Amino acid sequence: MTAADDQTFRAALLIIVLLEFPVAIFHRLRSHASREPLDRRQEGWFILLTLRPLGLATWAGVFAFLINPSYMAWSSVPLPAWARWSGVAISAMGGALLTWTLVHLGPNLTDTVVTRREHTLVTRGPYRFVRHPFYDAAALFVIGIALLAANWFVFATGSAVVVLLVLRTRTEEANLLERFGAPYQAYLDRTGRFLPKA
Repeated sequence: MTAADDQTFRAALLIIVLLEFPVAIFHRLRSHASREPLDRRQEGWFILLTLRPLGLATWAGVFAFLINPSYMAWSSVPLPAWARWSGVAISAMGGALLTWTLVHLGPNLTDTVVTRREHTLVTRGPYRFVRHPFYDAAALFVIGIALLAANWFVFATGSAVVVLLVLRTRTEEANLLERFGAPYQAYLDRTGRFLPKA
């Protein structure tokens, strides 16, 4: 791949980020309007101390690539153009799923396993099919952006974030079961955690 190729994929990534960031920020700010404090310690100390730093490291790599792809040359991998273009498509799918998820999640959005006082059980939109479409969107983004940027650092740190999100779903689901009881148990029985039930 040439520097010109990197600039093409940098432009594609910039478009994806510019389309998705405003959507994510809008929904994040709207969910924080209640100013309700959330006890993130319920995630457990391991996840609390690793998830966000790894997320920041991933985004630092992405933004470094956006500023100048040569900044991330130390962790680049040679990928054919078709693999990088598939990253564009996978990232776009992740963005579409994220938007669909955020629209249906609404003010229930949190960045932790704790529910808000006004939390409602969401079973529409992508939640009809899987219990954690937000995490599915995150996984698509990690795969897509790592391919697009042809970068192992983005893939490694982003994959670690996804693994931690997967690990914390047990605590999250236990909290939701305690909060919503039988309706959530029925929802658990009819949906898959990350993939639709056959």
